[in-house]
Amino acid sequence: MRCVLAWSDKVPERNGEKYVVQDLAFRPDGAQLVAAVGTRVMVYDAVDGTLLHSLKGHKAVVYSVDYSHDGKRFASGGADNTVIIWTDKAEGILKYTHNDTIQKLVYNPHSQCLASCTVSDFGLWAPEQKSVSKHKVVAKILSACWAKDGQYLALGLLNGLITIRDKHGVEKQLIERQGPIWTMAWSVAPEDNVDVLAVGCWDRTLSFYQLNGAMQGKPRKLAFNPTSISYFSKGKYLLVGGSNRKAALYTKDGIALATICELENWIWVLKPRPKTNFVAVGCEDGSISMHCIVFGTVHGIYQERYAYRENITDVIVQHLMTEQKVRIKTRDCVKKLSVYRDRLAVQLSDRIIIYELASDDANGTPASSYDMHYRVKERIQKDLPCSLLVVTSHNFILCQKQKLQQYNFTGKKEREWVLESLIRYIKVTGGAKGREGLLVGLKDGSVWQIFINNPFPILLINQSNPISCLDISANREKLAVVDDSQRCMVYDLASKELLFEERDANSVAWNTEFEDMLCFAGNNQLKIKTGQFPVHSQRMQGFVVGFTGSKVFCLNSLAVQTIDVPQSAPLYRYLEQNEFTKAYQVSCLGVTEADWRLLAWEALRAMNFDIARKAFIRVRDVRFIELVNALEQRKKQSLPSGDEAGESDAARRVKMLLQAEIMAYQGKFALAAKMYSDCSEAQTAIKMYADLRMWDEAKRFAAQSKILDIKQLVQDQAKWAEEVQDWRAAAEMYMASGNLLKAIEIMGARGWYSDLLEVTQKVDANETKLLSACAQYFLQGEKFKHARDVYIKIGDFDALLKMHIRLEEWEEAVRLAQKHKDRVQKPEDVYGPYADWLITQDRFDDALEAFVRAKRPDQCTKLILQLIENAVSEHRFRDASYYHWRLCDQQLSSIAAASPDEVTEVEQATIASAFESELLSELYYAYAMVFSYTDEPFTTLLPEALFHSARFLINKMTRNSKTPTGVSLGNIYFTLGHHAIQLEAFKLARQAFEKLLQMRLRDEWQQQVEITSMTLQTKPYSDKDELLPVDYRSGTINPLLNPNGNGDVCVTSGHPFMRSFVSFENLPIVEFKPVAGISDIEAEKMLLTHPDSNTLADSKKSDGGWRETDNGESQSLKLTDDDDDNNRNGSTGRSNGDLFEMALNKQANYGSGTGHRSSVPQYRVLEVDERVLLSLKPSEVFIVKYPTRAVRFRFFKNMIPEIKVHFSPHCRRFFHEEDFEFEYLKRGHCPCCRMSELDPEAS
Repeated sequence: MRCVLAWSDKVPERNGEKYVVQDLAFRPDGAQLVAAVGTRVMVYDAVDGTLLHSLKGHKAVVYSVDYSHDGKRFASGGADNTVIIWTDKAEGILKYTHNDTIQKLVYNPHSQCLASCTVSDFGLWAPEQKSVSKHKVVAKILSACWAKDGQYLALGLLNGLITIRDKHGVEKQLIERQGPIWTMAWSVAPEDNVDVLAVGCWDRTLSFYQLNGAMQGKPRKLAFNPTSISYFSKGKYLLVGGSNRKAALYTKDGIALATICELENWIWVLKPRPKTNFVAVGCEDGSISMHCIVFGTVHGIYQERYAYRENITDVIVQHLMTEQKVRIKTRDCVKKLSVYRDRLAVQLSDRIIIYELASDDANGTPASSYDMHYRVKERIQKDLPCSLLVVTSHNFILCQKQKLQQYNFTGKKEREWVLESLIRYIKVTGGAKGREGLLVGLKDGSVWQIFINNPFPILLINQSNPISCLDISANREKLAVVDDSQRCMVYDLASKELLFEERDANSVAWNTEFEDMLCFAGNNQLKIKTGQFPVHSQRMQGFVVGFTGSKVFCLNSLAVQTIDVPQSAPLYRYLEQNEFTKAYQVSCLGVTEADWRLLAWEALRAMNFDIARKAFIRVRDVRFIELVNALEQRKKQSLPSGDEAGESDAARRVKMLLQAEIMAYQGKFALAAKMYSDCSEAQTAIKMYADLRMWDEAKRFAAQSKILDIKQLVQDQAKWAEEVQDWRAAAEMYMASGNLLKAIEIMGARGWYSDLLEVTQKVDANETKLLSACAQYFLQGEKFKHARDVYIKIGDFDALLKMHIRLEEWEEAVRLAQKHKDRVQKPEDVYGPYADWLITQDRFDDALEAFVRAKRPDQCTKLILQLIENAVSEHRFRDASYYHWRLCDQQLSSIAAASPDEVTEVEQATIASAFESELLSELYYAYAMVFSYTDEPFTTLLPEALFHSARFLINKMTRNSKTPTGVSLGNIYFTLGHHAIQLEAFKLARQAFEKLLQMRLRDEWQQQVEITSMTLQTKPYSDKDELLPVDYRSGTINPLLNPNGNGDVCVTSGHPFMRSFVSFENLPIVEFKPVAGISDIEAEKMLLTHPDSNTLADSKKSDGGWRETDNGESQSLKLTDDDDDNNRNGSTGRSNGDLFEMALNKQANYGSGTGHRSSVPQYRVLEVDERVLLSLKPSEVFIVKYPTRAVRFRFFKNMIPEIKVHFSPHCRRFFHEEDFEFEYLKRGHCPCCRMSELDPEAS
């Protein structure tokens, strides 16, 4: 470091009075310097010291000046108690006063706030304020400064106190020192995270404090009283001046580094010029001087390690290959440094420190070449002045003019060399420890080699111009020299011959890893010379300081940059000359992967397998490494014995085949194919093209050679197209090769439905597998019309049916299942899903039919039970009755027995459950009428119908102790009682109301029942005779309620009352059955046969000799006598009516003759023989059939044919013909089974 005076000026004395420079201030851009000198404010041009203005605004000494942060204003203040604000044009614009002398002015670095400090107070003023806010202090203010963020103001007082105030003047911290605080400065380093206040106290100390008042480090002792402190070079250094008449440079930690200047009087102020290395110095004698501080470059390099000085006191060691850096803090001025292998020598102001790389373990193992941990090895406490310093493993050498002095690490001088001229350049060339060599270039142009263990230097070359740079090649065979005329010359050290010369060079370096390569720089160019090849150039600024492998180290200013230089150019040159060994050596310096492959292929083509293998190993290409090994082995095995030179025809053919294979691997397929063809290996060429998917070429070779089927090539091409996902080409080629199924798979997977449609139109209907695959892809793509057409074409109605089911096209599916029953494997499969869909649409009856057709009795039963449960819970008792009847038929139809004799126990239980469901159907049907009366707003039912239905329910339910779910006995008895009163059945009414009084009734019924029960006591205890039911089998008149509790049957014969399921009146119907030996089918045939009109006419003798005749086709009345009647029936004895009556009477007499005395009659069905069966008219007989053969038919006869009875064969119930016709017309179907008897499908 050195200092240069830029300019100076001194204010002359006037009237014997000396003027003191009290303060200085730079404009923020550094263009102007404002000085407080005497009573004047002087404005200088900071560049050349020209006085621009001398301002006379003050009447007394000016003590302080300062510039605002924007450079538009500056302020001055002094002993006249006045503060004047000036513009940058030196025009006064504002003035304000204090009560005391202005000691210090400081502008806020971020605003226009100006702090003016006096003996007793300080004021804060800003342009936007109307007045100055003043704050008292306890002692005279000597110094002041703002923190770099402008938030805090530090004030130094005469009594040794430092008060830190915020920007509003409120005290935040108080610091005590032992002497007056004459100068202070806040740190301005942008990288500092904490604010540091440097304090110069007149107790001769320099101390540092943080914003919270804590001292940072220890106070630095000074040998003088500091008068000015300023941070310099972005806070890296401190400028300190004082009573020692010196301006000095310190570290930011307070360590003295160097003296800037030394004057004859005290220095009162030091100010750095912004953004430059200039310092303005104000002296007590009135002189102002501007000094330039020049920081010299102190650095050293050895191979990949570069060391340089930073911030004067720090040494940075940089590893140029890894870009790692380590900082060594010396806390002293670094003058010289040198680096060599694991050694680092640093010369400080009064000593030399030797560092070494720290070993990784305690055994002293040498540190790694990438290790960056340094430790102190030796300290030599001597001040040894020198111009150059180099270090070796055990020594360091100092250069002073033409003398070299060698010292060991203890500071003892071991050897000295005195040369003939001034030493210009020294370079350590390496060597064994303690025997390293030095290259020394002198001013007279000679180059000497010195070994540190040899006192005699060796002259290498001698030339006329002074040496500025030199280097020796890796094998110590060649020397490169750069002289002051900027010529680079290369010498052969053995012959001293000049090998090469180049101009415009300022530095040179040999490649440390390749003997024949060097680089030199100059004229903003980097030039690289390899062997005898032309120079390769590229742009670069700076000096070359090292060359290792493919990296050139360039020094530009203080920074060393690493430049990657391509080694491709020399590689190509060596390949052109087939020098593969040197080409490989150049490649090892650093080339691209493409260059390595080029070297490998060129060496392989030249059959240099060793270099080719090494090159492929470099790029880690295992496949080609194996290729090299295979070719080498094949060559050894194929060459004829004794013909290693390859002169014979067989050897040439082997080489040509190997060359062809190399060409193929290199991508030169046409040339490889030609070489194969020349060697009569067309098959190999075809295989090569097929492997490369070059199908056209393969087909061409195959067509020419006729040794391979073209169709097979097309198949291979299609597979390749499929591998590379060229699906369109793959499909077309599969079609061309005849593999239609594979083409269909590709088209279907890609969704090419138009192409698939074309395929289906071309393919014959017999190709069911192909067409089915097309249809399946149509389904996946929701092209249902195309799929339907395909299924119809191949006749696959099962698949078509599944498609309709998937699309929920149920009508079409059902139609298809019915139309093609013989071609559909399981037509019933359509009905199951159809039923499930119907359930979602609330079409439960249709769903039941669908389950039946699907042969799913379990699902049908499950649905019926659910419907029954819902109907009962919702009080839809007609629906409950209907679904119980459906359940009965469902259970009976599920029995597989062919006759009653074949019924199993399980089937017998099913039959019992079915008849129980039938009974519940009847009960719910009758209860629906009662419920409509008790719970609905109104009913259209006749009182007689409600009366008879209630009687029916009570008689039926008394037989079973369990009441059906949802049925209320209270409702039944309430209905029965009220209608019994209307129909004058007072006895029954009284019984009903007595029952009601025993039950818990509705609140609205309770009083009504009680009152009615009381009024019934006034009525006769009898029922109207017309209401009493008659049993048409025995002719017995029965009470209205069966007292035996055995159901709705006759109390005498036990014959069940057959009721009309509209009005529930008793019908004149008697049950009979054929005698044993006559089957149901035979009996049905007999009953359906009309009796002969002459022999079996139904003749009934009326009163007065009239007899009615009815043969089924006509009716007549005839007057006759008993004799004629007897004669007429002489052969048969009786008429058909008489035969049935005789059978009734015979069974009745049999019953009375058996002596049966039980209170409850035992009911026996009337048995009739064949003669009686043939005598009955079909119109008077009803046959009840069940949907199973396991239950026998039931036969009934209308005892009064004049009373027309209708029988519903589906629900097996009887009706008055008029009642049924009325209900049928109203509902359109049977009121019980809801079947339309006019519908042929229902029959």
